[in-house]
Parts: sequence; structure tokens; C-alpha cells
Amino acid sequence: MPEAASTRVRWFLVFGLFVLSAVAYVDRINIGIAGDSIVAEFHLTYVQLGWLSTAFLLGYAACQTLGGWLADSLGPRRVLTAGVLWWGIFTALTTAVSAKIAFAIFYLAAMRFLLGVGEAVMFPASNQFVSRWIPTQERGIANGVIFAGVGVGAGVTPGLISYIMVHYGWRWSFWASALLGLIAGTAWYFFARDTPEQHASVSAAELEYIQAGRTVKTSATSKSGDGRIPWGTILASKEVWAVTLGYFSFGYVAWIFFAWFFIYLRNVRGLDLKASASYTTLLFLTMAACSPLGGAISDKLTKMYGKRIGRCGIAVFALSLTAIFLAFGSQVRSARLASIVLAGGAGALYLSQSSFWSVTADIGSRFSGSVSGFMNMGNQIGGALTASLTPAIASRLGWTVPFYVAAGLAVLGAVAWLFVDPERTLSPASSSPPSTE
Repeated sequence: MPEAASTRVRWFLVFGLFVLSAVAYVDRINIGIAGDSIVAEFHLTYVQLGWLSTAFLLGYAACQTLGGWLADSLGPRRVLTAGVLWWGIFTALTTAVSAKIAFAIFYLAAMRFLLGVGEAVMFPASNQFVSRWIPTQERGIANGVIFAGVGVGAGVTPGLISYIMVHYGWRWSFWASALLGLIAGTAWYFFARDTPEQHASVSAAELEYIQAGRTVKTSATSKSGDGRIPWGTILASKEVWAVTLGYFSFGYVAWIFFAWFFIYLRNVRGLDLKASASYTTLLFLTMAACSPLGGAISDKLTKMYGKRIGRCGIAVFALSLTAIFLAFGSQVRSARLASIVLAGGAGALYLSQSSFWSVTADIGSRFSGSVSGFMNMGNQIGGALTASLTPAIASRLGWTVPFYVAAGLAVLGAVAWLFVDPERTLSPASSSPPSTE
């Protein structure tokens, strides 16, 4: 294996996935920032506003496995391009409904559901890219950078959406979000390729380096060898079920922040619009910083002590730490201090992010899109549950209890990782990817 590659095309494309990840979260978080305006215009309750987030997540969850299958079959370049263009269109169409129309909430819910359908391809396809382009020893930091886009996109959203809303109204903020998606999707199609073998800018040294550390197979793992997804093998894997349960817990916790943190600071903690946007931005930037940090730590520990410590150990530690921050932050009386503590909880959560995707890229091999899509379906089911359950619990028991529930789910996620053997792959490794042309 060469000590260094003469080109770094793989990292340029990882940055492209970082951008797509950020745009995806602008499009999905904008409704949380515009929530008060939408509630006022359409005469909704906050529980009904939660239904809109749940509708998005149901569409997102329902198509995770399909998105993974498409990425495995067609390659990440075309699938991601189509997905980004799709979700840009439905973000724009969300603005087309009038408050004068009866049952407008059903139109809004349908648009959010279809937005979720389009966004479902984002991370299964990016994981398929990682399995084809990134050597296993670099997958922690690669996934960390990709998911840092989640924090950056979500962090930019409060200030961006608030500014546009104040000056032009909430509909213009959605149009701006859609335009970002259309630009990013077009750029990805022109610069990306499904495999390093197909990219003219990849040097021979970089290609050799990627191939030496890659786990993608040339043939399917099914007994017939015809390339079909081996769902019997996938569903029989305790590792797949364990990381899916862990990611369900992750999603439940994350979506308290994505769907409700801004409104929580404004309406429960009593902060003004500017302060709420600032602390929400801090929370998401903490996620952005901790995602690549967790990936770098994971790669380092994996190199020193193996995947059991490097992948599983960091996830157990991060989720346990998240539970502590959530339980403590919900009790702090000072609104500003509570915001900082809870931001720490979000950061701790994202220390574990790359572990989920690195392990599924490793154990899934050629079928990493399908495996990670199945895992991410668990994440979105958790998110859909908290999007509607959180305001329901809060209205009856107060806002402290939802954070305690989230802390309990974080502990459950940590326990699930104890049952993961990251060395147990679904298929033997090989150095050549399938052709997608």
C-alpha cells in the first residue's frame, strides 16, 4: 500500500457530500424555524405542527430501504442527483397552499411526506459512495465530515430562515432552500462518479490506495450469485438489528433538537427570537464540530485497538454522555445555561454518528446502501415518534419529562452497541467494486 496518494479526489467528493448533507438539513429544519409563522397563518396547534415533521419522517423512513437498493443498483451519482432535485421541488411546492383552503394541513403534510421520500436516498447513497471510494481505515473521518453537514446545515438554518422570514415571509425562505438544493444537485452530477475507476482525475496511486483498503465485492453474496440483495442474510444479522435499535434511539434524541429546540427556547425558556436562533445555531454547530471529531477519534482508536473499541466503544461512551447532558440540562434553571448544556448533549450524540455508518459500510460491503438504509429507517421511526410524542408529553407532564425520556433512549442505544461485533461482515471483502455503467 502506498504511503500517500498523489491526488485527493475522494476527499473533494466527500466535501461534496458534506454540502449535500447541509442542504438536506436546511430543507428539513426550515419548518421548525418557520413553525410559529405557519401555526399562526394556518391556525394550527403545536401538536399539528408536530404532525408535519412526523409526515416528513414517515416518508423518509418508508423509503430508506428503497433508497439503499437504488444506490446499490444504480450508483450514488445518479441516485443522489435525482434525490436532491426531487426534494428541492417539493420544498418549493410546500409554499403553494393558501390558508383559505380547507384542510390545508393535509396538503402541507403531503408535501412534507414527499420531501421525506426524496431525502431518503441521501445517506444510504452516501454510504454506498463511502464503501466504493473510501478505504476502511478512513471511514470514520469521512463519515464524520459528511455528517458535519447535518450540523452546519441545521446551524445555518435558524439565522438564514429567520432573516428571510422577517424581511420577506416564510414562503421566500422555502424557495431559497429549494434553490440551494437545485444548485447542489446539479453540481454533484457534473463532478461525481460512481467509482474511482470511472473518475478521470483519480491518479493511479490514489486508485491503488483506495482499492487496497476497500471492502466492496465484485459479486453478490446471494447463493445464486445474480446480484440480488441478500435480505435473508441481512435480516438474520444481530449486528444489523443492534445498530438499527441504536440508531432508533439516536433518531429519537436528535429530533427533539431538530423539531422542537427552537420553539422550546422561545416558548418554554422565554428567550427572544434572536437569542433562540443564536442558541439553536450553537447547538447545531456543536453537532458539526463533534461529528468529524468523533470520526477522527474512532479511526485513531480503531487503528490502535481494533474496531470493537474504535467503533463500538466511542458509540457507547457518546450515547451515555448524551443521556447525562439531557438529564442535567433539563433541570438547569437559567435558560442560557440550559441551552449550552443541551447543546453539549447534542454534540455528545454526534460523536457517535460516524460509528453507525462506518460499521454498516464495513459489514454491508457491496450492499452497504441497503444495510445502512435499513438502519436509517430505524433512525427515522425514532424521529417520527419524538416529533409527535414530545409535544404530547410536554402538554401533559411538562417539558422536563420529554428530555428524561430522550435520556433513557440514549442509554438504550448505548446498550445496543454492546451486542455489535464490527468484524462480522455479511460477505467476504474484495477490492473491486461493481460496474454501474
